[in-house]
Amino acid sequence: MRADRVFAYGATAGLIADRILGDPRRGHPVAAFGRAAAAVERALWRDRRSNGVAHAAMCAGGAAALGALAARAVRSRPAAARIALTAAATWAVVGGTSLGREARAIGGALAAGDVDVARERLPHLCGRDPHSLDGQQIARAVVESVAENTSDAAVGALVWGAVAGVPGLAAFRAVNTLDAMVGHKSPRHLRYGWASARLDDLAGWPGARLTALAAAAAGPDRRGALRAWRADAAAHPSPNAGPVEASFAGALGVRLGGTLAYGGRVEHRAVLNGEYGRPVEVADIERAVRLSQRVTWLALGACVALRYAVSRRPGKGRR
Repeated sequence: MRADRVFAYGATAGLIADRILGDPRRGHPVAAFGRAAAAVERALWRDRRSNGVAHAAMCAGGAAALGALAARAVRSRPAAARIALTAAATWAVVGGTSLGREARAIGGALAAGDVDVARERLPHLCGRDPHSLDGQQIARAVVESVAENTSDAAVGALVWGAVAGVPGLAAFRAVNTLDAMVGHKSPRHLRYGWASARLDDLAGWPGARLTALAAAAAGPDRRGALRAWRADAAAHPSPNAGPVEASFAGALGVRLGGTLAYGGRVEHRAVLNGEYGRPVEVADIERAVRLSQRVTWLALGACVALRYAVSRRPGKGRR
């Protein structure tokens, strides 16, 4: 069976598995990778960029190598084995269902008027400091996190799976996890995490643009999504979160961005869709989750088409 069909069937099965099962509570491969990456950091950490480069190369390269070994092991096996491996890898690296569950749990607490519970659950979804946030600010943080993680937890992985198969899926999730672990600008990781943060920017670039396009196509206000993306994305400090959050803001007709707090650090960011959007409401959390789901499936279709194009390049044959 051709590689494009293996990816199409396997990735679809993996997304269905994620929709039904979500992330496992124990033994998640990404959690195992995180423990291994933390052990590498303990051995390598010095307050130097060069050590961080070695850390990123070892961890991301190791994940890609394991994916390549797994793909090679089933290369001569029946197509069902290759599809099953792609499905398992896709299920392991995407996290759309768990993202939606966490967002809805916080939305449910806010709808019930229990802001304290919402504050307790918010760190499960993003790195904001929840203690100083009121209900509306928590709702805004959830919508922003749903938007950004649609790209990070699903679409970006599908793009690299389309380009490079199972090794691409594994490498993207490794890079994204490293950025979450060491890519932030804390005193410990300002230099050491530089390589992981830059690598994540590069790896996430195509998925972020596809996510923004899909949000415009699948959202209730297509023109608003494109307008906000064009006008406001560049004002965001992240080259990848900017297009995604701006497109979601325009599609949903809300305002995102503004003042944020991370671990005692206060950031004053530009407001996205500020001229046309309204403040985020609790009900917008459910709207964002549903848009995220539509975006993921639309992106899968685009990635299947991309894999078909990759497989048809000159010199590409059956795999």
